Amino acid sequence: MELKAHVKRAFNLSRHGFGSRSIRDLLKTEGIEVGRYLVRKLMKESGLISKQPGTYKYKKTGMEHVDIKNLLNREFSVEQPNQVWCGDITYIWTGNRWSYLAVVMDLYARKVVGWAMSNSPDAELATKALEDAWR
Repeated sequence: MELKAHVKRAFNLSRHGFGSRSIRDLLKTEGIEVGRYLVRKLMKESGLISKQPGTYKYKKTGMEHVDIKNLLNREFSVEQPNQVWCGDITYIWTGNRWSYLAVVMDLYARKVVGWAMSNSPDAELATKALEDAWR
């Protein structure tokens, strides 16, 4: 089989996602030794352009946030359990959409004491995580 055909086959196997380095690595696992620049040249000649993921656009809330006083002032040393809790919300790709995870952590034990998941990062999500921590 011609080298250009191997490159096209590998490109199609990757669903048009592999670039020259990845195709070179795939061909190498199949016992075909080829340099990445040759793969790049063959891809260019064949008109193969890998798809690059787009940038994620963060949503703006549209409302102004109230300044919240920093009570901890980066002093995270705590002398007993349940004296200071902190929390955070992060987003996780769950296959077909973003889900949001809210976590409450006890700073003494550095362990999660409550959490909740939701399809939207709202006050209800934070409240559920706090309620879970309170139990």
